[in-house]
Amino acid sequence: MRTEPATYEPGTVLYDTAAARVGEYRGRSGARVMLRPLGGGREWEAEPPALRPATDRERLGASLRAANDRTLATPPAPGDQDRPPLPVPGCEACAWLADRREAARAAFDHSAVSDANVLLRQHQRKEHEG
Repeated sequence: MRTEPATYEPGTVLYDTAAARVGEYRGRSGARVMLRPLGGGREWEAEPPALRPATDRERLGASLRAANDRTLATPPAPGDQDRPPLPVPGCEACAWLADRREAARAAFDHSAVSDANVLLRQHQRKEHEG
Protein backbone atom coordinates (compact mmCIF):
# COMPACT_ATOMS: atom_id res chain seq x y z
CA MET A 1 0.00 0.00 0.00
CA ARG A 2 1.45 3.37 -1.06
CA THR A 3 0.55 6.54 0.84
CA GLU A 4 0.72 10.00 -0.62
CA PRO A 5 3.15 12.39 1.07
CA ALA A 6 1.64 15.15 3.16
CA THR A 7 0.99 18.41 1.38
CA TYR A 8 1.89 21.69 3.04
CA GLU A 9 1.04 25.29 2.34
CA PRO A 10 3.95 27.62 1.51
CA GLY A 11 5.19 29.21 4.73
CA THR A 12 4.39 26.20 6.92
CA VAL A 13 7.14 25.70 9.50
CA LEU A 14 8.44 22.13 9.42
CA TYR A 15 11.09 20.08 11.19
CA ASP A 16 13.40 18.04 8.96
CA THR A 17 14.26 15.00 11.10
CA ALA A 18 17.03 13.89 8.71
CA ALA A 19 18.85 17.23 8.87
CA ALA A 20 17.70 18.12 12.43
CA ARG A 21 16.71 21.59 11.18
CA VAL A 22 13.63 23.79 11.22
CA GLY A 23 12.61 25.38 7.95
CA GLU A 24 9.82 27.12 6.13
CA TYR A 25 8.15 25.10 3.38
CA ARG A 26 8.79 26.75 -0.01
CA GLY A 27 7.52 24.21 -2.50
CA ARG A 28 8.25 20.94 -4.26
CA SER A 29 11.26 20.04 -6.34
CA GLY A 30 10.37 16.76 -8.01
CA ALA A 31 9.93 14.12 -5.31
CA ARG A 32 11.54 16.33 -2.67
CA VAL A 33 10.48 19.55 -0.98
CA MET A 34 12.39 22.78 -0.53
CA LEU A 35 12.84 24.32 2.92
CA ARG A 36 14.37 27.66 3.88
CA PRO A 37 15.77 28.60 7.32
CA LEU A 38 13.39 30.83 9.28
CA GLY A 39 15.74 33.80 9.28
CA GLY A 40 16.47 33.46 5.59
CA GLY A 41 19.41 31.83 3.94
CA ARG A 42 20.19 28.91 1.67
CA GLU A 43 17.33 26.55 0.94
CA TRP A 44 17.78 22.80 1.23
CA GLU A 45 15.98 19.79 -0.15
CA ALA A 46 14.30 17.31 2.13
CA GLU A 47 12.59 13.97 1.74
CA PRO A 48 8.86 14.29 2.55
CA PRO A 49 8.80 11.27 4.92
CA ALA A 50 11.43 13.00 7.09
CA LEU A 51 9.23 16.07 7.64
CA ARG A 52 6.75 16.89 10.35
CA PRO A 53 5.23 20.12 11.65
CA ALA A 54 7.65 21.89 13.99
CA THR A 55 6.75 22.05 17.65
CA ASP A 56 6.37 25.44 19.33
CA ARG A 57 9.71 24.89 21.06
CA GLU A 58 11.50 24.09 17.79
CA ARG A 59 9.92 27.08 16.05
CA LEU A 60 10.85 29.43 18.90
CA GLY A 61 14.42 28.11 19.03
CA ALA A 62 14.88 28.61 15.29
CA SER A 63 13.41 32.12 15.47
CA LEU A 64 15.72 33.07 18.34
CA ARG A 65 18.78 31.73 16.50
CA ALA A 66 17.80 33.76 13.44
CA ALA A 67 17.37 36.92 15.52
CA ASN A 68 20.71 36.37 17.25
CA ASP A 69 22.43 35.80 13.91
CA ARG A 70 21.03 39.10 12.62
CA THR A 71 22.21 40.93 15.73
CA LEU A 72 25.71 39.46 15.58
CA ALA A 73 26.01 40.02 11.84
CA THR A 74 25.84 43.81 12.16
CA PRO A 75 28.40 45.17 14.60
CA PRO A 76 27.57 48.53 16.12
CA ALA A 77 28.96 51.57 14.37
CA PRO A 78 31.35 53.79 16.30
CA GLY A 79 29.33 56.20 18.41
CA ASP A 80 26.23 53.99 18.11
CA GLN A 81 23.49 55.93 19.89
CA ASP A 82 21.47 52.79 20.67
CA ARG A 83 24.00 51.57 23.21
CA PRO A 84 24.51 53.33 26.50
CA PRO A 85 27.90 54.97 26.91
CA LEU A 86 30.35 53.39 29.35
CA PRO A 87 31.94 55.58 32.01
CA VAL A 88 35.65 56.28 31.60
CA PRO A 89 37.52 54.48 34.42
CA GLY A 90 38.82 56.87 37.06
CA CYS A 91 36.62 59.81 36.02
CA GLU A 92 34.41 61.01 38.88
CA ALA A 93 31.99 62.85 36.57
CA CYS A 94 31.50 59.72 34.43
CA ALA A 95 30.95 57.60 37.53
CA TRP A 96 28.42 60.11 38.94
CA LEU A 97 26.46 60.20 35.66
CA ALA A 98 26.52 56.41 35.37
CA ASP A 99 25.22 56.12 38.96
CA ARG A 100 22.48 58.62 38.12
CA ARG A 101 21.53 56.51 35.09
CA GLU A 102 21.41 53.30 37.16
CA ALA A 103 19.22 54.96 39.80
CA ALA A 104 16.83 56.12 37.06
CA ARG A 105 16.82 52.62 35.54
CA ALA A 106 16.01 51.11 38.96
CA ALA A 107 13.12 53.57 39.29
CA PHE A 108 11.89 52.67 35.77
CA ASP A 109 12.30 56.34 34.78
CA HIS A 110 13.21 55.83 31.11
CA SER A 111 13.28 59.54 30.40
CA ALA A 112 15.88 60.11 33.12
CA VAL A 113 17.91 57.17 31.79
CA SER A 114 17.98 58.84 28.37
CA ASP A 115 18.90 62.18 29.93
CA ALA A 116 21.80 60.61 31.83
CA ASN A 117 23.03 58.93 28.63
CA VAL A 118 22.94 62.25 26.77
CA LEU A 119 24.80 64.05 29.57
CA LEU A 120 27.38 61.26 29.77
CA ARG A 121 27.98 61.40 26.01
CA GLN A 122 28.31 65.19 26.10
CA HIS A 123 30.76 64.99 28.99
CA GLN A 124 32.84 62.34 27.23
CA ARG A 125 33.00 64.34 24.00
CA LYS A 126 34.06 67.46 25.87
CA GLU A 127 36.44 65.97 28.43
CA HIS A 128 37.74 62.69 27.02
CA GLU A 129 37.91 63.03 23.22
CA GLY A 130 39.51 66.45 22.94
